[in-house]
Amino acid sequence: MDLAKDEGRRRVRRRGGFASHAEAMREMRAVLELRGVYENRRTTVASYLREWLVTRRAYLSANTYAGYVACVERDLVPAFGHIQLLDLRPHHVDEWIGTQLEAGRGLVTIYKAASTLRNALDAAVRPWRLRYNPANHSVPPKPRAEERTCWTPEEAATFLRHNAEQYADQLTDLFEVILGTGMRRGEVLALHWEDVHLMDHQLFVRWTLAAVNNNSLTFGQPKTEASRAWISLSPES
Repeated sequence: MDLAKDEGRRRVRRRGGFASHAEAMREMRAVLELRGVYENRRTTVASYLREWLVTRRAYLSANTYAGYVACVERDLVPAFGHIQLLDLRPHHVDEWIGTQLEAGRGLVTIYKAASTLRNALDAAVRPWRLRYNPANHSVPPKPRAEERTCWTPEEAATFLRHNAEQYADQLTDLFEVILGTGMRRGEVLALHWEDVHLMDHQLFVRWTLAAVNNNSLTFGQPKTEASRAWISLSPES
């Protein structure tokens, strides 16, 4: 069967192994209705999402990948996994979001799951495995983060003094570095001795430490390119 041309080149789709002539005709009508979309009619949302996860693993940090897996297996596969990929429609996504809101699920959790689905389906649209993304207009707005309150220098000093005097906390020095530099917790915990230059009062952020699923620890690259940099320490550090 001829499909829509790709950059002027002819494309042909061949399929076989149908149990009956009627089944073959249904498949042909489905291909014609999708106007050149090339995807196996038997592909389910579950199988596609797991395939997508495999393709993304090499490009994501361990923590981000674990978050995607959690969204897929905990929310998306139970909700949409049984639907054939080509049959997924916006109303399926809208109805699921409505059900989750009625059940009292957190807005952040719903947003993460829905945006993960949108990202995964975008990857199917680009190579014409889907004609359009059924989740494109269903993802709710990203919830606003709670406003953060910064400590004053006096409050920070009180916290450090309290740890040192009351608890003799061995992490007091670590807290002081975090407060004095603004480094992320994972960046401080991932410091190696070769990255610490006490004579020059400098640190080099090369790694970050993450707890995947709050369990196994893994070293990775800093969150942003700008985070991979030298950081100055005060003379008292």
